[in-house]
Amino acid sequence: MTTPYPFTAVVGQDDLRLALLLNAVSPQVGGVLVRGEKGTAKSTAVRALSALLPEVDVVPGCRFSCDPGSPDPACPDGPHEPGAGAERPARMVELPVGASEDRLVGALDIERALAEGVKAFEPGLLADAHRGILYVDEVNLLHDHLVDLLLDAAAMGASYVEREGVSVRHAARFLLVGTMNPEEGELRPQLLDRFGLTVEVAASREPDQRVEVVRRRLAHDDDPAAFAARWADEEAAVRARIVAARELLPQVRLGDGALRQIAATCAAFEVDGMRADIVMARTATALAAWAGRTDVLAEDVRQAALLALPHRRRRNPFDAPGLDEDKLDETLEQFGDSPDDDSDPDPDGPGGPGGGGGQPPQDGPEDNGDSPAQPEAGDSGEPQPSGAGAGEQSAVRASEPFRTKVLSVPGLGEGAAGRRSRARTEHGRTIGARRPRGTLTKLHLAATVQAAAPHQRARGRSGAGLVVRRDDLRQAAREGREGNLVLFVVDASGSMAARQRMSAVKGAVLSLLLDAYQRRDKVGLVTFRGKDAQVALPPTSSVDAAAARLESLPTGGRTPLAAGLLRAHEVLRVERLRDPARRALVVVVTDGRATGGPEPVALAGRAARLFAAEGVASVVVDCESGPVRLGLAGQLAGELGGSAVTLDELRADSIAGLVRDVQGTSRRAA
Repeated sequence: MTTPYPFTAVVGQDDLRLALLLNAVSPQVGGVLVRGEKGTAKSTAVRALSALLPEVDVVPGCRFSCDPGSPDPACPDGPHEPGAGAERPARMVELPVGASEDRLVGALDIERALAEGVKAFEPGLLADAHRGILYVDEVNLLHDHLVDLLLDAAAMGASYVEREGVSVRHAARFLLVGTMNPEEGELRPQLLDRFGLTVEVAASREPDQRVEVVRRRLAHDDDPAAFAARWADEEAAVRARIVAARELLPQVRLGDGALRQIAATCAAFEVDGMRADIVMARTATALAAWAGRTDVLAEDVRQAALLALPHRRRRNPFDAPGLDEDKLDETLEQFGDSPDDDSDPDPDGPGGPGGGGGQPPQDGPEDNGDSPAQPEAGDSGEPQPSGAGAGEQSAVRASEPFRTKVLSVPGLGEGAAGRRSRARTEHGRTIGARRPRGTLTKLHLAATVQAAAPHQRARGRSGAGLVVRRDDLRQAAREGREGNLVLFVVDASGSMAARQRMSAVKGAVLSLLLDAYQRRDKVGLVTFRGKDAQVALPPTSSVDAAAARLESLPTGGRTPLAAGLLRAHEVLRVERLRDPARRALVVVVTDGRATGGPEPVALAGRAARLFAAEGVASVVVDCESGPVRLGLAGQLAGELGGSAVTLDELRADSIAGLVRDVQGTSRRAA
């Protein structure tokens, strides 16, 4: 068994350690979401927490970890009589991103059902995590059907399984901890709100601290047992402090003054619903208990706000999490009336209120490690393509995004789960059964029994079990929605350089990016200007990164339309090799002009016909303006086998006709 890295040996990351410890003191806080770049000890700190949790009393032999003092009357292994229990360490259960629904909630024990003819329930990960920690690494990549099940369990404190003739309910109260890298995509708002606290982590830029991180990591890897022994006293001290804080917690008084500050803060930052108020109250109470006090102070309320509100005040996915600390301090001062509120909290102990206390780093999507910084005037933030010299315009800000309707790829795909186009998926509504092609992944029990039933006498069945052969097995056929690759091909040439016009163009692309975020798509960005085209962003799940690249996009130079289309075609070719099941939707944003080089218009037409020949769904967003229109974008759409729409038609209800056009033209092209 490997020796875990000690929690107290983690260097820095005060807010992360504090948030985890507060949940250890009061699990009712609601869990922690840890956001940050790769390699910042997110997973290390979470896995180390389980060693600090006090042991739990369980009913001997109960698979659902019932408390012997108050056993669950509906426990599937019950009923249990109150009595003495057995102590065991608190569990930390990891939920893999690719887990099946049956693995999470449990299911009918197929082996016993077929062999013995009895209905038996096989518990899932939610049962294992009861009264412990449920940890999801890369939680933002979790499939939607698993997110829905987590939301239900977190809301009700129980898991309900109604499937395949099994009806089971069992308690499922757990500390939900998730880690994620924002570069790889964001969380659904419903799941985001379920996390009580959130922290932003980043690698230190201080050389001394980085040296200490490396020194400790190497020492642990060389001799884990010896390294853990060096930190045993610190671990024991924190474990004892958690136990003491838990015992003190019921005695902590949350006065009316602190409650008014909490309510005023949530109202001032316009958070949705009342969950933020409740989480702040529980967090402030846990902070006081952790500091060894029985009164909640203003400092506790302030720290609770910094941990509980940043992820709840985001208006859209492109807003950076964080709080205005000046506004927070003004609100607390305005509604504070306790003379004791200026007292300093106890700074002792690792991760105590004096150790965290700061605002989580204000890293927006444009500040992560792979995204470009916002450019100064005249600076694109990226290498300039050749020929883009004189006349180049600096980047302009996008206009306000607007709501669009669905652009879907026609037909029935087989891509990754999402919310855009119809697809055959592993998770969705069951529409029938079929013989498995290759490995059986989802058994259709009723169809399997129906196929095996007529042959029981011929197979010599004599007992209660059903005699099943491989030919009887049936795969469940399901239909759901898939996510697509939405590849934007954006004209950044001089003909697009009018500031108001480019602002509107960026606003339209930003609106489509927002739609792609909500529908769990991958996105890519190709831009063309001067003499060449560039892949500004390879296909990724991080819509935030695409928005940042779009914001810093400058304009100027000629219009190498053919180069842009050919570069996009190459991106699609490579992506098909990586992910052949994911279908693409190409969105070309241009006025249709083609300049530079010999026969630019003819060359652009030949490039466009490559997409039509392969049946790629496409849309041309016509950015031409002025009283005289040449209709070049419409001609390009015809070559692509897609449709053209103006910027005005892209808004709200006007896009409904576009969806029909995209589907119709794509069918004709196919």
